[in-house]
Amino acid sequence: MNELRTNEFDQPIGPAVEGWATAPFPDVTAMQGTWCRVEPLLREHADELYDELCGPGNESLWTYLGVGPFADRGEFADHIEARADATDSVTVVVRDREGRACGIASYLRVDRVNGSVEVGSITLGPRLQRTAAATEAQYLLANHVFGLGYRRYEWKCDALNEPSRRAAERLGFTHEGTFRHAVVYKGRSRDTAWFSIIDDEWPSLAQALRAWLDESNQPDGSQLKSLEGVRASL
Repeated sequence: MNELRTNEFDQPIGPAVEGWATAPFPDVTAMQGTWCRVEPLLREHADELYDELCGPGNESLWTYLGVGPFADRGEFADHIEARADATDSVTVVVRDREGRACGIASYLRVDRVNGSVEVGSITLGPRLQRTAAATEAQYLLANHVFGLGYRRYEWKCDALNEPSRRAAERLGFTHEGTFRHAVVYKGRSRDTAWFSIIDDEWPSLAQALRAWLDESNQPDGSQLKSLEGVRASL
């Protein structure tokens, strides 16, 4: 616990931050894990991703996102091009162990001055959901920004999006509260649930994630011990 500090007026103040410098923009080069590969999004990924994320049966993937579902390949390609060309965010493709592009995610709300960044717009195709590859992708993305010196890593979602809330909590994010009537999208009101991991918490969370992802815990691609169980045992 941080020691309580007071200023010359006997008012409580936050802990000192020694040697803080602005964090670099979180550009991404390819990151290879055991179960997945994360690489920068390119326009050329549109066709491959369309087959995984769009079309009949995949409409529900877009319920809690500000865009989609998409009517056809051309409309989806325009969306991918815009995300690939964005200069205020970074979007990546997640490939599974077989090399198939099965999902996308973005670094959003990049605040270099204060060292804060959000992971969001996460869209995972059915073959990637609830897999070691999906978890490893989140580990690689978080580890990258904390390695760059970021102090805070955010996760936000529609408060009614229970799978996203469960995913954040499973990964070790702390629920900070709900912003009521925060967003209007797709003709409806959204309360936004906020979660975060801070730099002091990441080393132990990362250790647990690495242990859970180890092939000794995933002998056939399915876990022997849950991530929550691994975390509790360390």
